[in-house]
Amino acid sequence: MIRNAAFVAVALVVTIGQPASAQHAVVRQQVDDRKAVIATVEPVRELKARARLGGTITSLTVREGDRVAAGDQLALVVDPKLALQIQALESRMEAQKANREQAQIDFNRMQQLRGSGTISQAQLDQARTRLDMAERTLQALRSDREVVEQQSTEGAVLAPGAGRVLAVPVAVGSVVLPGETIATLAADNYILRLQLPERHARFLKPGDTILVGARGLQQQEQEVLRRGRVTLVYPQIDQGRVMADAVVEGLGDYFVGERTRVYVATGRRDALVVPAEYVYRRFGVSYLKLKDGTEVVVQVGMPTDSGVEILAGAKEGDAVVRP
Repeated sequence: MIRNAAFVAVALVVTIGQPASAQHAVVRQQVDDRKAVIATVEPVRELKARARLGGTITSLTVREGDRVAAGDQLALVVDPKLALQIQALESRMEAQKANREQAQIDFNRMQQLRGSGTISQAQLDQARTRLDMAERTLQALRSDREVVEQQSTEGAVLAPGAGRVLAVPVAVGSVVLPGETIATLAADNYILRLQLPERHARFLKPGDTILVGARGLQQQEQEVLRRGRVTLVYPQIDQGRVMADAVVEGLGDYFVGERTRVYVATGRRDALVVPAEYVYRRFGVSYLKLKDGTEVVVQVGMPTDSGVEILAGAKEGDAVVRP
């Protein structure tokens, strides 16, 4: 009995301590008049991975849709003529080494003869000049070989930045020229490119907030809208439309060129607004609970800064409580 009495006392304390249901009135206020437009997902930059030398593609390690990091090897271009050039230079270097060794021997002998007074100083100077020329010729051949070897290493086609591969217009065995595109990449940073009718252009400016709908062009019931920000409005009207760019978080898994609905503010208008937490759904229908306990079916519109718009089912001044 004592335990039961204690439980009842605790229950009473908890019940008395709970606040009454919060109450709010349906109010009329100025909200943004938002219109739905179509936006396209575009990369901030398109990167081109190009061949640095001409030759034949012997390996290709990427395909459309792959993600790559900056510096990843995408393909390997081999020019068979470079290997032949290296072989020819090595043969010339071997011959020049023999010439240099002979010039060194001749110079040493001339030094000995000059010491004994057999030859003149001019003959010794000529031997020294021949040795210097042989040494410099050998150095030049080594430099030429290093240049060709460096050219052969430039056959690796590297990713100029991180992103997704959009197109690979070549295949293994293709013959390419220096500067030819091996792969086109979309940088990881994506934007939304908006196209607005000319009549809405004067309302749009950098810094404006946009609402992005769910993926796809079909409007969904009670979809979750994400916020974005206009960063650039292009100062040119093309075929009656104005272009603008907006940044939105979470576009990394979208397809480049994918279209989605975006809501932009094109002015101000009056609307009935209640806090979003006062609207609840049951079996796909939206409700508001009035102060007297009556549930009314409402049609919900766009979200606003202070709540959600009520299109039908309630009137200004209705007192509603939290569900």
